[in-house]
Amino acid sequence: MIDRYARTEMKKIWDLHSKFQYYLDVEIAVCEAYAQIGTFPKDDIQKLKNTAKFDLERIYEIEAEVKHDVIAFLTCVNESLGGLAKYMHVGMTSSDVIDTAFALQIQDSGKIIDDDLKKTIDAVKNLANKHKNTICIGRSHGIHAEIMTFGVKLCNWIDILQRQRENFLTALEQIRVGQISGPVGTYSNIPPEVERITCENLNLKPAKVSTQIIARDYHAHFMQSLALLATVIEQFATEIRHLQRTEVCEVEEGFAQNQKGSSAMPHKKNPVLSENLCGLARVVRANSLAALENVPLWHERDISHSSAERIIFPDSLILVDFMLKRFCEIVQNLVVKPENMAKNTDKFGGIVFSQKVLLKLIDKGLTRENAYKLVQRNAIDAFDNNGDFRINLLNDKEVAKVLSPLEIDEIFDKKEFLKNIEEIYARVL
Repeated sequence: MIDRYARTEMKKIWDLHSKFQYYLDVEIAVCEAYAQIGTFPKDDIQKLKNTAKFDLERIYEIEAEVKHDVIAFLTCVNESLGGLAKYMHVGMTSSDVIDTAFALQIQDSGKIIDDDLKKTIDAVKNLANKHKNTICIGRSHGIHAEIMTFGVKLCNWIDILQRQRENFLTALEQIRVGQISGPVGTYSNIPPEVERITCENLNLKPAKVSTQIIARDYHAHFMQSLALLATVIEQFATEIRHLQRTEVCEVEEGFAQNQKGSSAMPHKKNPVLSENLCGLARVVRANSLAALENVPLWHERDISHSSAERIIFPDSLILVDFMLKRFCEIVQNLVVKPENMAKNTDKFGGIVFSQKVLLKLIDKGLTRENAYKLVQRNAIDAFDNNGDFRINLLNDKEVAKVLSPLEIDEIFDKKEFLKNIEEIYARVL
């Protein structure tokens, strides 16, 4: 399932060939920075830029001997450079290459996630505009509460997605940092000016301090933003799953003509896409925990973070890319059932009008306590006996002393619940 979608631009960013290409981009950018400050001849660096190349199989072959992937990469590239190799990796340490290249991979991945988010928000907006006045029941504790519209439910989704997009872009900007500072980050063999120029040319910011690595709280924060994105997608997917339950039947995931829901029960149409999203959110959240555990390293650095990051970053970014694309498709193909939504608001004779009745009785002069007892008695009877709340009120002698049948009819007007919908839409859309 995931692999079919993973064969995309996102996966390409994280494959091994791309990783080493990012390494090479960083190495060349450093050489160009040296040339810019006059340390290296510009003509030689242009030749190096045109000549430098690598071969994955050769890197694997060298790494099998030296047991160090960056050294294997550099050795392979230097084989293509001849005498120009003397300009490569001058004053640098491996993490200068790794962490700066890592930042570039994250930035390029972030552009894809942001594009996914914009498309998803637009899809939810389109659905919200379509169902601004589609009456449905609002629920608290899973129990019918009061009438709202399906569009307002979707406005909440839009608000959350927009907020999480802002949160994601903040984290993406914060992690837009590189380093070219040498062993333990003291610039002992490389000028800070080279770092500044290199990062500027790569559209990164120099880390204020790097201790041979970039501090991992940057990365943990970014992974938390991915975990939040995955979690709110799960929130929406869980709502769809609840609304698709047979006894609710207010929405359904799109169901293709030849699709089958069960090997045993031909009638089944299951919310499998939403269920998938709920499961994948757990993986992204678990990965964010590993990112937190990568923050405390020994002294200036160790590499206990590295092995985990090689899994959690590509996996989480590929998964969130997939999740956003899938959720967008769910929204675009969602089957909304306004008739069932309206029907559910009428259960038990409209017991969800209980607060409207309560407030009317208080307005008529009853104490809140007495009014509450009257309303609750009639509502609970309707609920427990599959009865009709409105009929109960009409037949209640104590209620009849205060409210006429016409006044009761006026209370049971669904439009009264919708009078401020425009205000909510104005805030969100």
